[in-house]
Amino acid sequence: MTTAPHPATAPHPLVTTARALAGSLLVPQATRVDQEGVPTGHIEAIKRSGLLGVSAPRDYGGAGAPDAVAREIMEILAGACCSTWFVQTQHHTPVKLLAQSELPVRERLLRPLATGELLAGIAFAHVRAFPRVPVRASAERGGWRFEGTVPWYTGWGLNDVMLLAGVTGTDEVVFAFTEAREQPGLRPSPPMRLAALTAARTVSLELDGLWLPEESVVLRTPQEKFALVDRPRNTNASPAVFGVAYAALRVLEEAGEAETARPLRGRLDDVRRQVYALAEHPVPHERVEERLALKTRSYDLMRAATTAAIVAGGGRAMDLAGTAQRLAREGMFLLVQGQTAEVRRAHLDALAAPWAD
Repeated sequence: MTTAPHPATAPHPLVTTARALAGSLLVPQATRVDQEGVPTGHIEAIKRSGLLGVSAPRDYGGAGAPDAVAREIMEILAGACCSTWFVQTQHHTPVKLLAQSELPVRERLLRPLATGELLAGIAFAHVRAFPRVPVRASAERGGWRFEGTVPWYTGWGLNDVMLLAGVTGTDEVVFAFTEAREQPGLRPSPPMRLAALTAARTVSLELDGLWLPEESVVLRTPQEKFALVDRPRNTNASPAVFGVAYAALRVLEEAGEAETARPLRGRLDDVRRQVYALAEHPVPHERVEERLALKTRSYDLMRAATTAAIVAGGGRAMDLAGTAQRLAREGMFLLVQGQTAEVRRAHLDALAAPWAD
């Protein structure tokens, strides 16, 4: 299954696996998943595939693959079934955090997460709202107590464990693992109804004194340090944007509009190369303005590709069983996924800029 320009060398085995999974399972069922929800069967297939360990250390059962491989897999999965991609993509940050940790929780969880025995979700995007603190963490009797609201948690009922974060009174961020289930001090909302990716089973979490032991902690770090490390993740364009855009161009080509698709594909290829070159830059928090400009350009091209797919489909593109409208809604979701104030400002400024003559 082709989503982007192929390298001259043979693809990594996990890229081949991702393409096979996309072609045999994710693409054929994407419409049903969009309307009914990500099934456990999709998650079990992802677990068996080895894809959850793409960036995990080999010593713990992972593939230890380069970031370029992980990016290509993200493109493939997002272009095939964005809801399934979004559930499983949460997993990779906890894996990387465990791989960098020297705390006891590493030995308990890294191998089962790297091998796909367990699937992890994340509950820490709210930390980016600082100085507002939606979730407060307080040291208490050999552990940590968490109070507040996690606004968004994806994969409820599909994930085995979650990585939760709260901010202390001294502005330290505490990251700790817990089981992804209702328990004393943790209560989920009903599943959210969203314009796109309702299928990914997103809820909010009410934390009313959830207590986790010290051995569940994977990282404690000053908020300022977290922000410095976290910033580049959001200034770079997500590979999912390219995955959805390339999928829309395939729809356009299948509608007999290859002449329309060709220049869009050329521009998308060019921006993709630039984005990924910056992603490999040795200092991730440098060249932020350039990263943001490329990110907004990526959004522009994704929006053009999905809009073109709808236009080519005419009235039938509005059918909820149609691929074009699903991709357009998924693209709309990606505009705000992981959004920070900085990214929002850059995107709005770009949209408000005068059109070139």
